[in-house]
Amino acid sequence: MTRISLQASALTTTLLSCLLLPTRALPAESPTIEQPQPPAGAPNVVVVILDDVGFGAASTFGGPVDTPALEALAGEGLRYNRFHTTAICSPTRAALLTGRDAHTANVGTVLNTANAYPGYQGILNPQTATIAEVLRQRGSNTAAVGKWHLTPSWESSQAGPFDRWPTGVGFEKFYGFLGGETDQFNPTLYEGTRPVFRPEGEDYHFTEDMARAAIEWLQMQHSLAPGRPFFLYFATGATHAPLQVPENWVARYQGRFDQGWDAMREAIFARQRRLGVIPEDTRLTPRPAEIPAWDSLDREQRRVASRLMETFAGFLAHTDAQVGVLIRHLRDSGQFDNTLIFYVVGDNGSSAEGGLHGSINYMGALQGLREPLEARLAKLDAIGGEETYPQYPAGWAWALTAPFQWVKQVASHLGGTRNPLVVSWPLGIPEKGGLRSQFSHVNDIAPTILDAAGITLPDVVNGATQLPMEGASLLPSFASSNASEHHPTQYFEVYGNRAIYHRGWMAAARHDRLPWTVGPGRRETSFDDDLWELYNLEVDFSQAYNLAAEHPEKLATLQALFEREASRRNMLPLRSAADIRTPMPSLSRGRERFTYYPGLVGLPESQAPAMANRSWTLLAELDLAADGSGRGVIATVGGTAAGWSLYLDDSQRPVFEYRAFEVEHLKLRGANPLRAGIQTVKVVFDYQGPGYAKGARISLRVNGDTVARGLIAASPPAFFSIDETFDIGVDTGSPAGDYPVDAPLGYALQGLSLKQVDVQLH
Repeated sequence: MTRISLQASALTTTLLSCLLLPTRALPAESPTIEQPQPPAGAPNVVVVILDDVGFGAASTFGGPVDTPALEALAGEGLRYNRFHTTAICSPTRAALLTGRDAHTANVGTVLNTANAYPGYQGILNPQTATIAEVLRQRGSNTAAVGKWHLTPSWESSQAGPFDRWPTGVGFEKFYGFLGGETDQFNPTLYEGTRPVFRPEGEDYHFTEDMARAAIEWLQMQHSLAPGRPFFLYFATGATHAPLQVPENWVARYQGRFDQGWDAMREAIFARQRRLGVIPEDTRLTPRPAEIPAWDSLDREQRRVASRLMETFAGFLAHTDAQVGVLIRHLRDSGQFDNTLIFYVVGDNGSSAEGGLHGSINYMGALQGLREPLEARLAKLDAIGGEETYPQYPAGWAWALTAPFQWVKQVASHLGGTRNPLVVSWPLGIPEKGGLRSQFSHVNDIAPTILDAAGITLPDVVNGATQLPMEGASLLPSFASSNASEHHPTQYFEVYGNRAIYHRGWMAAARHDRLPWTVGPGRRETSFDDDLWELYNLEVDFSQAYNLAAEHPEKLATLQALFEREASRRNMLPLRSAADIRTPMPSLSRGRERFTYYPGLVGLPESQAPAMANRSWTLLAELDLAADGSGRGVIATVGGTAAGWSLYLDDSQRPVFEYRAFEVEHLKLRGANPLRAGIQTVKVVFDYQGPGYAKGARISLRVNGDTVARGLIAASPPAFFSIDETFDIGVDTGSPAGDYPVDAPLGYALQGLSLKQVDVQLH
């Protein structure tokens, strides 16, 4: 017998003897390990929240876009026509998930414009624990799928920390993207805290992938813990730009909007009155003077505008269809009746961020690099596909907020803050197809969930004493349309646009920033110059009749109330977060030299070397195999909309590709393949400043010799993208380079080893 077998035999004998030895009898009442138990009968919860959808977009609320899943839920549950968001993305999500006001949660502005002032830092307040964390600690399974936009950029890399990622604030499962938007065909994806590629396949779309991931998780949860309730947060990237959707969905709406935004808004208004989602005596508010009348556009401008609106409509309809897939699973699995579903149609009003004329690459337009009309016409039939990054004109955004004034960002007026809400819970809502008109806010959702589950907010969560929830439960309104108003007071503030609601009255002041103003060069005006308006919403549903002159005492009382609310949340003195720049934590600030190694992926562009408006060099050291198989991405930032990529093509030739939206696209390629052994590849970016967004002379060098050079006339003044990343050795998200047609997702390096990549700023 060998030594190994002898040892194994001895081990087996020892284990058996342990198992067979007599044991001391257990006491009658032995200790147990307690697990958190949800209250008996607690419902499952699903929160669906769409992005950038106005009050008048969905057919369920009179809009031109078919939303059968929303309509089916509304027919079995309730529609809320006086439900409000914060007017912009991150604050709405913070308020929804915490049950507090956005400034209390320390997310008073969208994370992209966060600053160091309290209330605006974009760092979730530990004293405002999420509803996911509360439910998890009471025995629910929790998952977030889709858009997040609540993790600071300096914490969004693989360096962590991860305590403010979804899995750090209560969600056991996360599958989605971290930033404000993503390419819908090639998203920047994370599974938990790990960057991942989208599933393979030519017919991929992120919203469809969301439904798949959510259902897989639900099936797993139902298999392993069928008696345990779940909380699913299903947050789509749609219909935030880029408006991207399969062409067959766009085709459904071809020609449907040729009448223009003025006529469409009138038609929406008429349907809203017919459906009863607005009172019969509601007034349709007029078009802002800055938005051109449809009839003032020429034929070509109308063609582009119509196609962009068709794309939006297809995008929204496609999104609702994927929500329908999710709902169908709940029905088929027998879980629908005891599932409390909130379908929030938009985290703010419609977005006018495409500017007055719209764009096929709005990231450039946001920074003042607008493409000419000819470029839009050349890609007219491709709008909505992988080659474009579009957003529709502001006129459509205004039309889709009917009957209200203004749009996204304008927290002073209902066009920015009034969104449709549908609630379904067959076991908990006796009325089917009812309408509710109690004033409500997105911060009401979390307390409603706790109320429905029979859970009291703990005094302490994870060691942090909890602030009370500022929202109030909607549960009484589930039982009766005549339930008393549960939410008597609510403030609003985004970018200095502000309002206060109190018992039917609203005082509002719009600040100077127009929501469709894009690009640099704007100067902020004094808050003292803002004109306050006054509305009686009990009799004026659309906020159409300014009563400031008739009731100055009422206006003064509400202004004083706003000041008290603002002071309590550290908003004073007032500042527009869009115009405040304070030093924020950074992984790159103060550095001019960087060394990166293989494996670096998913570094947010904002935390990468600050390469805009300056010269820089990038040097990569490669060791190539002798078989000529070297190919793949060396370093890259950005994606299809804009960015750059240094890579080897399928012939082992070096390529540097640079794209500044629809303004510049330069490709430099070496004529010869790289030789085997140690090789250096260098990019020299010689900025032609001073100033912002200037051009550059670019050269591509191999072992010190220039193999290609070129000139660009413009570059991004601030950033290539919002959600794309800086990567070494692979390209995550959408491709920044024109890689070989048979290249795998990410076009990872192969056939060579990469020692390091050095970046030097000049």
